[in-house]
Amino acid sequence: MSGQQTDSSSNHAPLEFLSFTLGNEEYGIDIQRVQELRGYEAVTRIANAPDFMKGVMNLRGVIVPIIDLRMKFALGVADYDQFTVVVILNISGQTIGIVVDSVSDVITLTRDQIKPTPEIGSTIEADFLIGLAPLEERMLILMDIHKLMSSDDMGLQFAVTM
Repeated sequence: MSGQQTDSSSNHAPLEFLSFTLGNEEYGIDIQRVQELRGYEAVTRIANAPDFMKGVMNLRGVIVPIIDLRMKFALGVADYDQFTVVVILNISGQTIGIVVDSVSDVITLTRDQIKPTPEIGSTIEADFLIGLAPLEERMLILMDIHKLMSSDDMGLQFAVTM
């Protein structure tokens, strides 16, 4: 009986998303996946890696792959400036960095505010989207960063947990 109560209360629990920009669009990812935010710094390029894989960086003794989401989604080449941010994520125990144009803020949403993604042609596959959240004068595209980072085309290897 207490299990049912937990299920219904988690359905109404607010969800928090870190919002960031890529080009002219604003995206959101589950804040629980975010480990830290860093300014962009030079990375070590890995031979034969896909273009969107910028390279790796040493983060306090951990080698972290850095992925440029703008390049991954074919949104043009980014100019790295003082607003460029590397979002350090923890996905299935792995540390990964994603380069975004800028970070906006943390947005709290209820499940009712998240609308399904319409079936339209997009540079981001629908499988990697949670939905859309219309906010006053803007639309937040909610990304399932875990599914995206663990997809085969990313080429990242995740440890299998037993």
